[in-house]
Amino acid sequence: MSTVRLSENNSIAIPSDILKKLGLATGDSLAVEVVNGELVARPVRPVATFPATTTPGSTINLKEAIYRKNLETNIQYIKGIGPKLAALLEKREIRTVEDLLYLLPLRYEDRRRLIPISLLSPGQSSVFSGTVLSADATMTKGGRRVFEAVVRDESGTITCKWFHANATWMKRTWKIGRVGVFSGEATQFGYQREVHHPDVEWLPEGGTLQALLDSDPANFGRIVPVYPLSEGIHQKTMRRVMREVVDTFLTNITTVVPPEFCPAEFPPLREALGQVHLPPLDADLADYNAGATPAHHALAFDEFFYWELGLALKKRGVALEEGIAFQVTHRYTKELARLLPFELTAAQRRVLSEIKNDMMAPHPMHRLVQGDVGSGKTLVALMAALIAVENGYQVAIMAPTEILAEQHWHTVHHWCAQMGLEVTLLTAALKGKAKKDALERVATGSAQIVIGTHAVIQEKVDFMNLGLGVIDEQHRFGVLQRGVLKKKGGNPDILVMTATPIPRTLAMTLFGDLDLSVIDEMPPGRIPVETRIFFESRRAQLYDMIRKEVNAGRQVYVIYPLVEESEKLDLKAATQMAEHLQADIFPGLRVGLLHGRLSPVEKEAIMASFTSREFDILVSTTVIEVGIDVPNASVIVIEHAEHFGLSQLHQLRGRVGRGKEKSYCILMTTGKLSEDGEKRLRVMESTFDGFRIAEADLEIRGPGDFLGTRQAGMPDFRVANILRDAALLEKSRQAAFDVLERDPELNQPAHVPLYAELLRRWGKRLELAVIG
Repeated sequence: MSTVRLSENNSIAIPSDILKKLGLATGDSLAVEVVNGELVARPVRPVATFPATTTPGSTINLKEAIYRKNLETNIQYIKGIGPKLAALLEKREIRTVEDLLYLLPLRYEDRRRLIPISLLSPGQSSVFSGTVLSADATMTKGGRRVFEAVVRDESGTITCKWFHANATWMKRTWKIGRVGVFSGEATQFGYQREVHHPDVEWLPEGGTLQALLDSDPANFGRIVPVYPLSEGIHQKTMRRVMREVVDTFLTNITTVVPPEFCPAEFPPLREALGQVHLPPLDADLADYNAGATPAHHALAFDEFFYWELGLALKKRGVALEEGIAFQVTHRYTKELARLLPFELTAAQRRVLSEIKNDMMAPHPMHRLVQGDVGSGKTLVALMAALIAVENGYQVAIMAPTEILAEQHWHTVHHWCAQMGLEVTLLTAALKGKAKKDALERVATGSAQIVIGTHAVIQEKVDFMNLGLGVIDEQHRFGVLQRGVLKKKGGNPDILVMTATPIPRTLAMTLFGDLDLSVIDEMPPGRIPVETRIFFESRRAQLYDMIRKEVNAGRQVYVIYPLVEESEKLDLKAATQMAEHLQADIFPGLRVGLLHGRLSPVEKEAIMASFTSREFDILVSTTVIEVGIDVPNASVIVIEHAEHFGLSQLHQLRGRVGRGKEKSYCILMTTGKLSEDGEKRLRVMESTFDGFRIAEADLEIRGPGDFLGTRQAGMPDFRVANILRDAALLEKSRQAAFDVLERDPELNQPAHVPLYAELLRRWGKRLELAVIG
């Protein structure tokens, strides 16, 4: 391990690896002094000023640098780990001492006292001792091999069971008359209580029970942590390793956030980590398992703080950048307003006013527009696009999927064609000459509005004069994609839209660097859609309902879930369903089919036919979530509704209820529902409020799944949980903004380490060195 030492002539010898870490070179002069008992060195040479890719400021604390070096120690050099265990931990992306210290327990078990066997409660993990009465392999009624042992103490007996165990080895270990200390969760099957796969410590011959408990303080006599494991590692091994790491390295943890910005009730980070890994004897088990101790809160606050500080810096950086000051001439916006067969809602006008003010300012716009299904976001975005076009700039509209991009193109092209404006669609499906022509129109500027998927930000796409980037369904894109779009033009304005209402905690986490607008009003006359759950037994009733609606002159969607891995099967199922409905169920009605393998032109033709009432029923494999507006459609049937997420179901439901007639959303399900599947359908049945649905979806699925896998936009918090710790997120955000209010460039000596730590944690992810 590298150390700073005094050489023979009493000068300080600093190893080269620490010099490199500090950004110092041979020949640099240092002024060294003792401050508050710590050795502090200040470079005499000029120091880079903020913004810069190096750490700003002028104070370098050698002690802090040594601590950091220790925390970066590879785990295989820790006593008791070695290469084999290190390779297993690597599977969980644990490579350094710091990674291990921040591997927090999943839960805790109370092993402070032995519980008599007669008092073991089902569903609770407990520690008990006893003597083996019998032990042998046996078969269950279902033919499974299990190893069973009956253990007794003075109060009663309990059965211990192992599935897939090596019976020969178990019989040698579980000898009749042997005494041990066992830990595990009791379960109740009829009148019999059992413990499956308990941990065990055997009493050595001639030893006492108390001596055994005293000899293993990591596993007995305290609240014991239960860690997330990689295959091949046991809890006992993990606890031993963690005990070693905490004992050896915890002193290297320091709190960098100045104390005046931390809540007074939180312990310093060093204490907090110690308490989380080794709870005190008088700790409250329920609080520890809920992550609700001051120690857990301190760690979550610290993690949130740096993320929010990074977002606050980005927001401030944008406010200082030079952007495009657009002039609002109303050349096209007034013409569009005249073409529309309806008036904008008050909420749309308010949000449009906020966007106009941003676009007229000399700094780049960074705004997020949230709105529920059918609230009219696309129209607001189109109005913003027309302001840019009026000023001679191009607009890029980026959607996460090809069908959403196509739907935006369909809507935007419909209105722009009437004003003589060119709209180009750019997706990965575009090939050969068509692709070459589209890229040329973008490069020459003849394509005034460009709509597409990720294809819009590929290297080959060159804009002549990009002035506005509109990103739809932003939660499916990350911070970095937003940055790439910005680089396609001379610091264009960025407008982010989401049709998935995002709960406030998530919006603060993902979009803390954006200004927020909410379209919280539906167009007049929208009637809430009645939602019903139908099991397969009610299919005949469903078909009667469809006939009744079609006979009344209305139309129906039938949606199939799209499972990407089996697109052919989905297409076959939907094709067969469309044929079955046409031939056997509704021979007198007109049934159309829309699926993902059709070209954009074919899809548009089918949708146009449906809109003009050439079809009564449209069977679709593609998820027509956004952008399809057929006021005459009054029923949407969602087959296998349990396969969809809540937000997706809500989007689909938004395809109906756009006219003046009562509309229905029928959630068809086989009835074989998981607990979460049933929760989702019940939420849909009970509310039409998109924000309430989003909150429920977030609670059911958690942040990562809510966003659709682990997205680039979602930070990988090691400790913090945006659901559990929402109040801490608010506190940390306020603290981060308070720091920047006092020291906008973070170059005061007390704040220099803050920026260094921020760069280390999130610099690359947030592109902080660029914005500074």
